[in-house]
Amino acid sequence: MAQRQQILILYLTDSDLKSSIAAWSFFDGAGGKAADKFAITEDAPPYRNVLEAMKAGWRVIQIAEMRPAYPGQEYHNTLLKYENVLERMVEVDV
Repeated sequence: MAQRQQILILYLTDSDLKSSIAAWSFFDGAGGKAADKFAITEDAPPYRNVLEAMKAGWRVIQIAEMRPAYPGQEYHNTLLKYENVLERMVEVDV
C-alpha cells in the first residue's frame, strides 16, 4: 500500500468555515484508485461547508483574499474570495 494526495478546493460565500459553498474543484492524485472512494459530482458540493469536510478527515488552510474594490469596480467580478484548500492522504494499491 502507498499513499497519494487528494486536493479539494472550496470557495465559500464568506470567511466563516461554516458558511455555504459557492464553488469547488477536486484533484485526485490517487488516480481514482483510492480504497476510500470519494464521490464528487458537478451538481452538488461534496460537503455542506468546510467544517463538515474537516470532520470527515480533510486538513484545511484558508486563503481569504481581502482586497477592497477600486472605485468604479464594485460590480465587476474577478477572483472568488474565501478560498479554502483541503488536503488528505489516501491509501492506494500499487
